[in-house]
Amino acid sequence: MYILVPLVLIVFSLVLVSDGSQAFIAPITLSSDGGSYYTVVGLGNIFFRVSLDTASSDLWIMSSSCLTETCQKVPRYPLSYQSPTFLSVNSNSTAFNAIYSDGTSADGFVAKETVLFSNLTVPNQALALITSSNVSLADNISGILGLGFPRISSINGTATNSTPFFPGLAQRGLLQYPLFGLSLTRNDTGSLSLGAIDASVVTNLTNIQWNPVVEFSPFTNESNSSSYYQWALPLQGLTVNGTSVSLSPSYPSVTANKSIAIFDVGNPGIYGPWADVSKLFSSFNGARLVDAAAGHQRNFTLQPTDYIIGETSGDPGLCLAWPRALDPSPDGIDWQIGTPFMRTVYTVFSYGIDTSEPPMIGLYPLSNITTPESAALVSSLISSASEIFPTTLPNSLLTTPTGTIQFYSLNTSVSASTGGIVDTDLAFSSYSAIFGAATSVPDPSTLNLSAIALISPSPTLATYTVTDSAGALSTTISHITIPSIVLGVPPGWSSAGFVVRAPLLFGSLLSATLVSSLLRWTW
Repeated sequence: MYILVPLVLIVFSLVLVSDGSQAFIAPITLSSDGGSYYTVVGLGNIFFRVSLDTASSDLWIMSSSCLTETCQKVPRYPLSYQSPTFLSVNSNSTAFNAIYSDGTSADGFVAKETVLFSNLTVPNQALALITSSNVSLADNISGILGLGFPRISSINGTATNSTPFFPGLAQRGLLQYPLFGLSLTRNDTGSLSLGAIDASVVTNLTNIQWNPVVEFSPFTNESNSSSYYQWALPLQGLTVNGTSVSLSPSYPSVTANKSIAIFDVGNPGIYGPWADVSKLFSSFNGARLVDAAAGHQRNFTLQPTDYIIGETSGDPGLCLAWPRALDPSPDGIDWQIGTPFMRTVYTVFSYGIDTSEPPMIGLYPLSNITTPESAALVSSLISSASEIFPTTLPNSLLTTPTGTIQFYSLNTSVSASTGGIVDTDLAFSSYSAIFGAATSVPDPSTLNLSAIALISPSPTLATYTVTDSAGALSTTISHITIPSIVLGVPPGWSSAGFVVRAPLLFGSLLSATLVSSLLRWTW
């Protein structure tokens, strides 16, 4: 059976400016299991769906040499095809290994291929072809496109003379501005833009709140200088219905008494330290934790429909909700902010410029919330959801995490600041800085926001107005025809069918009487 998808790589808008730098945009889709957002990329003339991940930086694809169960259920890169744009790295002997927080992993080897994204062509891009993996991906997703910093790459850039996909574009000055934007929706109408901001979502650039990214000290076996490690911000505060929840940073002496939160589009939930999560849910009457197996500050608000996961099977008056509690992380990251929050904002990841500008995260609120959602609206949403979680009461309370503060894994003798500017590994120094040396949240009125390009997706409908010889006007609306492609199959080859398996999500338990509560995050 052929797997056909819209050929989105050639139909979306392009911005080209006089110096040769460009901007690109492509649609992204929420997977059927709700676990990830994916887009389509080409490797040579073979196309694959890839899951987006801002907490990693490598591009990897399942290969035909991978015979594990999860690999055989998705389209794979056919090594026997001998793509004319494939380049071997050290005779395919350079090993790749990625390990994820859920215990899954992917192993393979490093190679280089031409990568296609929207109208963008990147020759000789380093990537990993997977030969063994237990990473389960839905909807014929064949791999992961990491959008993080080079420091977290599993591909040795020195040994392979390579840079991860997005950092490489920024470091070579190939983008209108060294940033990417994410619009996340609950369907296939989201977008990933490179070098520009999606103008169909962001209508006023001054409403973006910009936040300097946290710089991290090196591990003891790394260099003796700090650098950027994750897309992470200091979390200024958290409230429930206007009541502040005090935060307890795991390593206050090395994080300036701030809780550190990463923004991870590859994470379908929200996670925080047990001490903070327990205090948060204590603000809800009737809520409790349950076992999972069973500067210029601005508030960003989650409605119940944003943070509720779904109802339980044993009692329709109870539901599961984010966040979920975790033990402290030894790198100082307390909170993992995933897609439930990121769907409420348009998120801009500005990569920073060597010697002149730190990386920034811009948050553009998608609604102006002043009152909580009604209980009827939330109940309607829950009743329409197809997934019910097999959790019933009585249920054992969540085993309290040990709360043991592990030895801090970074070298505290090397200072690292929020908004620090480094000399290398950021964007090409010829970019004109918008933010400058931003050590605090900048005021939008002081920024040269005109340097940020706007880009819009091509419409799915085209309107034509025609004047005939008599001067009469007629209007015709036509659908734009989007050709189809076959995933994972070179032109002229045949393909096989694939089976999709969807994992479940678990969180914390909420009473349905709490559906009018607002969670508010301050950055």
